[in-house]
Amino acid sequence: MALNLISDVGPIMVRNLLDQFGSGPAVLRASVRDLIQVDRVGPATAEAIVRWEKSVDLAGELQRIRDFECRIITNVDDEYPPLLREIYDPPIVLYAHGELTARDRHAVAMVGTRMATQYGRAMAGKLAGQLARAGFTIISGGARGVDTASHEGALAAGGRTIAVLGTGLDIVYPSENADLFKRIPENGAVITQFPFGRRGDKQSFPIRNRIVAGMARATVVVEANRASGALITANFAGEYGRAVFAVPGRIDNPRSAGCHDLIRDGAQLCGDADHVLEEFDQLFGSAASAADDRPMPELSEQEKTIYGVLSHEERGFDEIVGATRLPVSEVNVGLLQLELKRLAKQLPGRLFMKTR
Repeated sequence: MALNLISDVGPIMVRNLLDQFGSGPAVLRASVRDLIQVDRVGPATAEAIVRWEKSVDLAGELQRIRDFECRIITNVDDEYPPLLREIYDPPIVLYAHGELTARDRHAVAMVGTRMATQYGRAMAGKLAGQLARAGFTIISGGARGVDTASHEGALAAGGRTIAVLGTGLDIVYPSENADLFKRIPENGAVITQFPFGRRGDKQSFPIRNRIVAGMARATVVVEANRASGALITANFAGEYGRAVFAVPGRIDNPRSAGCHDLIRDGAQLCGDADHVLEEFDQLFGSAASAADDRPMPELSEQEKTIYGVLSHEERGFDEIVGATRLPVSEVNVGLLQLELKRLAKQLPGRLFMKTR
């Protein structure tokens, strides 16, 4: 934490320091002469590390953590997101309000412009809800526009969502998302690598974007102009070898130009959650072989009843209605939800079968 609070000491430098000295306390005890032998550490930074107690209020930061009731997760903790460890410069410290769970390793990032159109917000909410119902955690940046619609869509579907901030946890930006940031930790987490009091700027938000892309198996850009920060997130995802999707819009709408450029340059077109879910089937094999690796989504009592009478053999709609003793309308809705959650599929002739 002390190293994270020193100005101009980033994750790569900390990694080099830990490789050289073995532990955080050993780094802080090192001399300027020893510190400057480490790659990327110049005389000014070495002096800042040696004199860290004069510039860093570690006791005060620990008290702020207690007061805010958040936790610190380091990159050696089990709770640290495993996919984030794979990137070039994973943050050494995450401040977390809420919990990160094993389910979050199955995550999709959803990003886009702050100045989203009604179409962009509607698509973000729809896709986030569909993916959350399928058992995936939705990760976004907590900004207004597409980010907010994505978080809201996941929560409305009863799913998990994680907001990655470009500020300290105590900075509510944008201010209208204060209530959203309070609700997210109930079924997810608000996280940041920045200490308390750090305000957002032109450097902190791109730093945030690499975490959004790094925690997710795929990134979906819903609506973005050519100067949107969402394209930075998409570029990070591409560099990390993760899937990139883009939602098309009107060809004359500049807020969709960035998405169209991504599709032209090789991103996968996304018009529905099925396009993303099919990619996961390809990553993990067929739906049947993927079953052990994909999280089991939560089911309503109605969905559990319908799922219980399905099998891997074809069953007709009337047969399902008779077996469940549910009204036809409820069976229709339940089967649709099971299809969205990739637990069932419909075959020609109103036949249905279980897919896991």
